[in-house]
Amino acid sequence: MRRLLTLCCAVVLADTMLYAVLTPLLPELARENGLSKGGSGLLVAAFAAGALVAALPSGVVASRFGPKTAVLLGLSLMTAASLGFSLAGNAWLLGLARFVQGTGSTMSWAGASTWLVTAAPRERRGQVLGTAISAAVGGALLGPVIGAVASLVGIEPTFAVLSATGAALVVWTLVTPGVAPDPQPLRTLWRVCRTPTFLGSVWLMLLPSLLFGVLAVLVPLHLASVGWGAAAIGALFLVGAGAEVVMHPLLGRYSDRRGRLAPMRVALVCSAGISVGLAWADGAALVAALAFGGFLAYGSFFTPASALASDAAEHAGLTQGLAFGVVNGAWALGNAVGPSVGGGLADVAGDALPWLLCAAICLGTFVVLRRAGTRIAGVPESA
Repeated sequence: MRRLLTLCCAVVLADTMLYAVLTPLLPELARENGLSKGGSGLLVAAFAAGALVAALPSGVVASRFGPKTAVLLGLSLMTAASLGFSLAGNAWLLGLARFVQGTGSTMSWAGASTWLVTAAPRERRGQVLGTAISAAVGGALLGPVIGAVASLVGIEPTFAVLSATGAALVVWTLVTPGVAPDPQPLRTLWRVCRTPTFLGSVWLMLLPSLLFGVLAVLVPLHLASVGWGAAAIGALFLVGAGAEVVMHPLLGRYSDRRGRLAPMRVALVCSAGISVGLAWADGAALVAALAFGGFLAYGSFFTPASALASDAAEHAGLTQGLAFGVVNGAWALGNAVGPSVGGGLADVAGDALPWLLCAAICLGTFVVLRRAGTRIAGVPESA
């Protein structure tokens, strides 16, 4: 189990590292390619768009052909796309490479998550998923650092190294024993997707990815406009992601013992407050401090929501592969809508409007969750 956990952590770390590597490079790429805030948001969202398109297929592959096959296919796509990003000469090609990276990412993430949950005891599900998500945040931590390095030494050599790293992960996966496929008709998925439990868990995965998507566009562009360079922006995201690395396993263990919903109620209130603060913040120091708080508040959803989705799928008789395909789709949809719509609204009406909308969505979700209570779960909140 420990070896499998190490491999899956390495896979999801590579996934999120490729997603986050763009953050400190975004102002430079926007200048070089003449991109507005809306165009920059579309470039950021291209990764999530690829993940969204591949969400359901990734679940089908993990279910019918086994999670190992899904991981291998995803890693191969990410490796090829990283090489393509290093050679891209315009915004369209950059966007296409990011799209393929996102497609590979959701495929390997669905495979790795299914692999872990299938092998782990149910009473440790939250902790194991929390460890994997912590590794994913470690990728988000490394991504901005690598992006800052790329701004100094060049995109081509940096992404060539990332491509070679992906090839090494392919070899590692090939020599790791897999688990048996668990095929299931898609009609089971449609039935389960109508249940309040599963729908609630999917929404609670979509919401934080939407919040992070807005943050990933507006915060770097705001800080760059007041004189912060790629290295400083990368350092901010590094510190925020570092705090998340510590937080996720603890949240997973807490949700195993005390329930999945309690930490998300707190996260909703904190997320609303931070979003309101970012709507009116002006000074660089205040924006940076609020962004750090956003990492903790927005990130607090992922581990308990993932575990709740897994519990709900098991309770309803849905395979974990299809469940994580849908969950990845929710993450991808939030990351596609957040940066593109958030950046577009900021172009039209300023940064305050998208942040205030984020706060309103968080408060609305809190009201629904508080009224529903444990009825939203429909399954035991903890093992």
